[in-house]
Amino acid sequence: MRRAGHRRAPAVRLTSGWPRLALLLGGVLVAWAVLGTATSTAVVVYALDVVFLGFFLRHTAFTVSALRHANPERIASAKADTLEVEGAVGYRPAVSVLVSCKNERFVAGRLVTGLLGLDYPAELLQIVIVDDGSDDGTGEILDARAAAEPRLLALHRPAGSGPAGKSAALNFALPRLTGEIVVVFDADHRPHRDSLALLVRHFEDQGVGAVQGRCRIRNAADAPLTRLITVDYLAGYLVNEFGRQAVFGLPAYGGANCAIRLSALRDLGGWNVHSVTEDTDVTLRLLLSGLHVRYEPAAVDDEEGVTTIRRYWKQRYRWARGHQQVCRDYLRHVLRAPHLSVLERVETVMFLLVYHVPVASLLALGLLGLSAVGAVPAASVPGGFVLWTLLFLGPLLEIGGGMLLARTRRSDVPALVWFLPMFLISAVLCAKAWIDGLSGSSYTWVRTDRAAAPTGRVGS
Repeated sequence: MRRAGHRRAPAVRLTSGWPRLALLLGGVLVAWAVLGTATSTAVVVYALDVVFLGFFLRHTAFTVSALRHANPERIASAKADTLEVEGAVGYRPAVSVLVSCKNERFVAGRLVTGLLGLDYPAELLQIVIVDDGSDDGTGEILDARAAAEPRLLALHRPAGSGPAGKSAALNFALPRLTGEIVVVFDADHRPHRDSLALLVRHFEDQGVGAVQGRCRIRNAADAPLTRLITVDYLAGYLVNEFGRQAVFGLPAYGGANCAIRLSALRDLGGWNVHSVTEDTDVTLRLLLSGLHVRYEPAAVDDEEGVTTIRRYWKQRYRWARGHQQVCRDYLRHVLRAPHLSVLERVETVMFLLVYHVPVASLLALGLLGLSAVGAVPAASVPGGFVLWTLLFLGPLLEIGGGMLLARTRRSDVPALVWFLPMFLISAVLCAKAWIDGLSGSSYTWVRTDRAAAPTGRVGS
């Protein structure tokens, strides 16, 4: 494990642009011309085999770890489960709960009611909601509730004041926060009453910089897509996130239903306004500064899943675009970090490449198609079907493990029939995000539309 001690995180450097993409394509073409089609294709396929085998072993390790150590009874009932980290339940630091809102009048009242209902000592709790330039009456709703509740502070960030997006809205509140620990939720989330106590107990360890809770989809019955996303979240939080902690001690800070030490956040300079996935960016900066992230699966928060392919594309494109940018920004720092062990570096590199693997799968599919029509020699695509089997088996292992741990109803199993087409959609959007990112295409934070909210908004 890495040594204790706080280090200065690297400064964010904005990367990408057409010269980078042109250089990459030029290098590929030169290599192809020198080696020839058959040899070049075989080299690419063998490289893909190695990547897919590595991720298959990673998925397998996470699934086995979760099935061996997680407690299905506690998970199914969302009760506290000590799992890998046993915290002091009596530890009660001052907490600032922070939420950013933009045009959330449909959920603003319910949001405030839910936050005020959190089971935490009133004298230690501050609730801060940032109205990020709303024009639909969200600010008025928040002001009315704040006038009647001293624990609630409603802040108003004027429209057009600096960079757009969640990071800027959260940074706007930083000078007003009074808690030792900052807990962030999204506007549509419904945290369980005991979430705060379960999250903050880990901060008694001064080496912990952030803690991530577990998110669940609450509207699984709304559409076939939300049922699939529900299953995907089971794999993500009950297997993948749990596995990253149990196997490597490296879970990720997820951006909602998560806590971060205020002093560490200020040392990092706040959330990165240049990143559209500020959570992944914070994860890497905390890791490189020598602080730990912990995962608390008993701290449960229910959120709304997207119900249409269009909303799914917008949401996952942002995730892919931001995650790939974080990879470009921090990969070299991870490889050079002296306080990380070899295994920690390997796992962090694989974490950074998660949204590149679908791009690689699209390349593999293209090569298989070319070999089928004779455009490339079939002999130069050895083991192609093997690598694709590994590619799908890994995620399916995690999905199956998550469904077993959550004791999913049999009626949810047919949703898996959509796994393949959704994987192909994800591969295409990840490829687009990769090309757009390397070419320097401009992109800003895009709000995830709620089921009952207006569409097409840009904000937090």
